[in-house]
Amino acid sequence: MISTATKLANRSFSNCMMNAAGVWCMDEAELTAIDDSAAGTFVTKSGTLVSRPGNPEPRYYETALGSINSMGLPNHGIDYYLDVVAAFQKKNPGKTYFLSCTGFSIEQDQTLLRKIKDSEFNGIVELNLSCPNVPGKPQIGYDFETVDQILAAVFAEYDGPLGVKLPPYFDLVHFDQMAAILNKYPLAYINSINSIGNGLYIDDEKEEVVIKPKNGFGGIGGEYVKPTALANVHAFYQRLKPEIQIIGTGGITSGRDVFEHILCGASMVQVGTELAKEGPQVFERLTKELQDIMAAKGYTTLADFRGKLRHQD
Repeated sequence: MISTATKLANRSFSNCMMNAAGVWCMDEAELTAIDDSAAGTFVTKSGTLVSRPGNPEPRYYETALGSINSMGLPNHGIDYYLDVVAAFQKKNPGKTYFLSCTGFSIEQDQTLLRKIKDSEFNGIVELNLSCPNVPGKPQIGYDFETVDQILAAVFAEYDGPLGVKLPPYFDLVHFDQMAAILNKYPLAYINSINSIGNGLYIDDEKEEVVIKPKNGFGGIGGEYVKPTALANVHAFYQRLKPEIQIIGTGGITSGRDVFEHILCGASMVQVGTELAKEGPQVFERLTKELQDIMAAKGYTTLADFRGKLRHQD
């Protein structure tokens, strides 16, 4: 029997696929739809200390090969998501969920983690270090010294399973430098990649940009970013200590894309742009396509090919 089940942070999941934070996870209704789908679990919207309306609309636009967005972290606040996930935990006590959060300072990150530690949450935390679309705020993931400081502060406060969502990196030296920092800490996983920041998409007929915030600059997702996502997954798979697993995100539109992320070293995958286009039923299609590829290649589990990308001599 062909299985797409996986393990991450010593937790078991029936399927290696889930939503990406930011897509189909704003409220309880959307999270319920993911929970009822073929996805193995869900991750919440990145919760901040207080609710945020996000950037002015239009702030998301579908393109032929993906999407551009400048959402600005709209969310209902960390307390809302803690309450929602607590209800899911009571309903499905054998299932593990992911709670995403992000602060705008080290102190806010510490406060968020204290709230989570003091709650009934028993899942996995995803600390977002990579939101590229908050005006006036740089991407934390590109400030290596600050990342080091945040992780030191976070793990002084929190001892549960925790991973970090990272922006894409484009230089081999940056992979070396970031991996050296990440390897210092007891991270459960990294999530790579978030959207490629500050792209620009133009409506030729109107001769104008398609989203309002930041004069049209926004994060690029979808098919455009898959080569960058695969490179990041594989680069970190080669550099991180084995205890730090990888969730691969970026450019997943088919079961073959899922296969390639796992081949590069991912233990799980998250789907964003394609989920926004198709809705939660996308997970049933992706799972079937991945199983067909595994059957054709004679694989029965993800472990049969995870991280086994061949390099040419």
